[in-house]
Amino acid sequence: MHIAILTFQGFNELDSLIALGLLNRIRRPDWRVSLCCPEASVTSMNGVTVQAQSMLEEAADAEVVLVGSGLRTREVCADPALLARLRLDPARQLIGAQCSGTLLLARLGLLGAVPACTDLTTRPWVQEAGVQVLEQPFYAAGNLATAGGCLASVYLAAWVLARTEGLDAARQALHYVAPVGEKEASVERAMAAIGPYLA
Repeated sequence: MHIAILTFQGFNELDSLIALGLLNRIRRPDWRVSLCCPEASVTSMNGVTVQAQSMLEEAADAEVVLVGSGLRTREVCADPALLARLRLDPARQLIGAQCSGTLLLARLGLLGAVPACTDLTTRPWVQEAGVQVLEQPFYAAGNLATAGGCLASVYLAAWVLARTEGLDAARQALHYVAPVGEKEASVERAMAAIGPYLA
């Protein structure tokens, strides 16, 4: 199982790293979660540089692909050479995105008529791409999921865990990272957000 978290220059740390931390709660030899980048290293919107754990081309063979957001997503969407390196297929992959990552899914033609979630800044650009934007934190249809707001990365990660490992695994991972004294409420809030889309 390879989960590729697409992470570009100018990335939002909350999107990529929260998902990375949550999804790595599964401790199995065949479970791999990677920051999947266009270059050997990428620097975040706040100046944090990380090393790529996989390259963009590897996302084509990943079972799960998550697309985080960042300051330069519109530049990524306008770069034909970069887009050509991405071969994603929701017929055989779970694909999720949040905030401006949703714009990338729209530009790749993956959303079609599927409505989506995104952040307030990206909303008009996603709408310009012909996608209906929902006023909610999470939405999924089949193997496609989108989320809006940095902390909605928790919902995307929980959706991936529920779809790949089951509800118990999702609940356990959420419980582990939730604030003390709010664990049950945090788990239930997340499960309420993703639950309607797991049937």
